[in-house]
Amino acid sequence: MSELAPLTGEPLALDLVNTRQTAGDLLLTPADLRTWWALEADRVPGEVPQELTEADVAAVRAVREHTARALDHVRRGAEPSPADLEALNQAQRAAPAIDELTWNGSAVVTTRRRDGSPGRRLAAHLAEAAAGLLTDPAVTGIRECEADDCVMLFLPTHPRRRWCSATRCGNRIRVARHYRRHRTD
Repeated sequence: MSELAPLTGEPLALDLVNTRQTAGDLLLTPADLRTWWALEADRVPGEVPQELTEADVAAVRAVREHTARALDHVRRGAEPSPADLEALNQAQRAAPAIDELTWNGSAVVTTRRRDGSPGRRLAAHLAEAAAGLLTDPAVTGIRECEADDCVMLFLPTHPRRRWCSATRCGNRIRVARHYRRHRTD
């Protein structure tokens, strides 16, 4: 991943969409995907694999693009493209989740598991997260950062929140505003 820092902590589907930044794409290579996956590891089942392929990156990027387009419509109350919804459904079908039953010595336990390549498993999990966000009534509250050079999306936890991050865009905007007010001409 480049020196660009991903925005994390939003719903997982928004974190994925936010890997498309004005300054560049954070998911260009298998190494980029592995780095982002490690940042999101607490929200994605399974271990972060050491070996990822270009096909894995392509599967995740496809989910990201379909999620971004569908979110753009749904958050404004408009109908998303059936092609985007079908693509998200297909991503989930490519690596369906099953509850695998095993005996642990004293009881039957379940482990949620997916088959397929690491990228297909991740893409399916992300498409599932997108489905959850797209069907959540809160989706209409998603906002775009108000900084002129930022395209990040966020789900505000406070009604007055204006920026994707107080430390990323908020401080930059406040400092610029301060310098404009106190500039000596």
